[in-house]
Amino acid sequence: MNLLDYEQDHLSRVRAGLSECMVLLKKNGAFPLENPCRLAAYGSGVRHTVKGGTGSGEVNSHFTVNIEQGLTEAGFDLTSKDWLDAYDAVLAKAKKTFRRQVRREARTAHENIITFAMGSTMCEPEYDLPLNAGADAAVYVVSRISGEGADRKPVSGDVLLTESEIRDILELDALYERFMLVLNTGGPVDLSPVKDISNILVLSQLGAETGRALADVLLGKAVPSGKLTTTWAAWDQYCKRIHFGYNDETEYREGIYVGYRYFDTVGEKALFPFGYGLSYTDFAVDHVHAFPDGSTVTVTARIENTGSFAGKEVLQIYVTAPEVRLKKPWQELAGFAKTTLLQPGEAQTVQVAFDMADIASFDDERLCYCLEPGKYILRAGTSSTDTVPFAVIVLTKEVVSAQVKPVAPDPNATLAKFVRSASMDDIPELPHFELDPMCVQMPVLACDKEQDDGNDIPAEISALSDEELVYMAVGRFSEQKGFASVIGNAGSHVAGAAGETTSKLADKGITPLIMADGPAGLRLAKAYFEDEEGAHAVGTGPLPEGMLDVLSPPLRKILTTLTKGKKPPKEAEINHQYCTAIPIGTALAQSWNLDYAETLGDLVGAEMDRFGVDLWLAPALNIHRSILCGRNFEYFSEDPLISGKFAAAITRGVQSHPGRGTTIKHCAANNQELNRYYNNSSMSERTLREIYLKGFAICIREAQPLALMTSYNLINGRHTSENRSLIEGFLRTECGFKGIVMTDWVFSLKNRGVKYARAHAGRVAAAGGDLFMPGSMADYESILKALKTGMVSRRQIEMNAARVLRLIRKTKGD
Repeated sequence: MNLLDYEQDHLSRVRAGLSECMVLLKKNGAFPLENPCRLAAYGSGVRHTVKGGTGSGEVNSHFTVNIEQGLTEAGFDLTSKDWLDAYDAVLAKAKKTFRRQVRREARTAHENIITFAMGSTMCEPEYDLPLNAGADAAVYVVSRISGEGADRKPVSGDVLLTESEIRDILELDALYERFMLVLNTGGPVDLSPVKDISNILVLSQLGAETGRALADVLLGKAVPSGKLTTTWAAWDQYCKRIHFGYNDETEYREGIYVGYRYFDTVGEKALFPFGYGLSYTDFAVDHVHAFPDGSTVTVTARIENTGSFAGKEVLQIYVTAPEVRLKKPWQELAGFAKTTLLQPGEAQTVQVAFDMADIASFDDERLCYCLEPGKYILRAGTSSTDTVPFAVIVLTKEVVSAQVKPVAPDPNATLAKFVRSASMDDIPELPHFELDPMCVQMPVLACDKEQDDGNDIPAEISALSDEELVYMAVGRFSEQKGFASVIGNAGSHVAGAAGETTSKLADKGITPLIMADGPAGLRLAKAYFEDEEGAHAVGTGPLPEGMLDVLSPPLRKILTTLTKGKKPPKEAEINHQYCTAIPIGTALAQSWNLDYAETLGDLVGAEMDRFGVDLWLAPALNIHRSILCGRNFEYFSEDPLISGKFAAAITRGVQSHPGRGTTIKHCAANNQELNRYYNNSSMSERTLREIYLKGFAICIREAQPLALMTSYNLINGRHTSENRSLIEGFLRTECGFKGIVMTDWVFSLKNRGVKYARAHAGRVAAAGGDLFMPGSMADYESILKALKTGMVSRRQIEMNAARVLRLIRKTKGD
């Protein structure tokens, strides 16, 4: 395969950091291997390696190296090919049965069959195959796939291991002194039946080079240094208050106690806690000191490699806040820092800085952020469960921020209150530092007055007629394209683009913005041709292969016909767009390396330059509220600090390319795929702000992304895209967001049995939403009617359109 220079460069930059995305959960010193050897490789993931999830997270890369290929290239002699062939036959039979289930399940869920099939994934089948391949070492690769449109299930072959997997993993561990369990998954799997296995590696899903990356780590050419960003526990250990999988109403009963905030508070010991991860080597952390300066606390620590391999370690700083009026989690992550590659015996002093204002709690009753008086215990460690207190910050009186307006009030919402299992009275004698309340500058702005750009309306916008103006408020639509926009084939300027703004006003100098989906790289058509009408995808365009794989032959034919676009004439020149598949969001965050995230953002920005894409519909930073959410693989973490920091790093990388921008999504509380267009998330204002909006605020303040996408769901009875308090109040006024706000891709689907209606284009415009995507004639007419009836003012639409126009000018270099 001949790769272009940019492909080789981008792939080498990706591969350089892939081992940092892997998490070593267990080790006994048997790995790494000294040399390639005779290797027995079992499990579905060996040949059917998953590089990333399905839906918008899919990337149509030039190639993908599976684990079988990667190990063979590295010089291993795979002795288990007969087993892999036999497993293929089992898998093919299981897929036939699965396809028949899709239509039945769609009817039961009252969902459109095509959109339902987008996210439907098959559980791993049971099998009975002999483990009779002789070898010097063995691996078993557990693989799971999930995606947009459907959630995971706590059943065998998904969250739970199959009986076949459990049996073979235990048998291989007994047979081989050098055995590694490898997890090619996008999220947690319940490992309790195999928790005593000696060597366990979370490979995750690392894009096109996944197979080669595993070979590098098995041979010690690269060293795993990742840390979990989501708690891995037995299924029955997760918080029982989580209300999940209900069609119309989702109650966030657990409140702010998400992930490790729950486990650490109640004292539940997870199998593998948040922040956990081993290395082939070992480390010692000492000389931890705090240096307060005003409200900023700087922490330094010495980290030494005490083992016999090179490696990297992550220092994590947590804060235990006092409980006065407000109940709080036992501890919360305040900052982190990763070492460089340390050779055996080498040490490095790392530094973490954070502002005390950033750990303030939100008071629902008074609608303000506050730091309550008392002792704030600073803790250092390498996971959330091995933290050691090293200093105390004392605040003698409460610090309260300016009052803010509620984003989504719910008078009936209650906040969960878990009792801390540990006591702050047990803290040993530590250095104390008194914080001057006058030094704390809260990051939240007062929002007595919402932003109004009405005095800065460009002349081009003012001169438009009502009919012309409304075109600025919806995406470019074509009645012929129809369903193509669902899977990212709506563009005419870039083949396979997810959407564009209007081309109706090109004669007035208003050109369209081109948008491509993500977040594991750009999702474009691999092959295309051009004619006088624009660029056209060839074949299935950007349609993910995994989606076709699960559909029945009739559905495959329908979907292919709807999405493949125009047939190229015989004389047409076929061009190619090869985009680099980078690690999924969860894997990238597991690196705890913001520089690497920025590097990958820079890589994506370069490909946007190459292919003419203005906005990347990524990164996605929703919270891992439940491990069952089908799109968790796209998201970074259960922690909003990790989520916001990584979204900001990626944004900085992309936007280092002038005229290219990110679209952070999905704001907010998009934590369930079931009935995602119409589901209502009910929660307290504190829960919303401290967990589900905090990451967006961090990203906006640190990186100022050019665009933001609201979520499909409702929050406390109102669609996020129709919520003016969210868009104008929180995002634009509190956070200082200067970019455009667009909806997610809202369609008119004939779904029965749902409680709430789809988002209304007119109400979205009135709320300050700049773009209703992907756009349709019905949406255009809805906004025009809203303008005529007074639901939305012309002034508001002009303000919305002005923001879009300013972004167009910025992306075009004007």
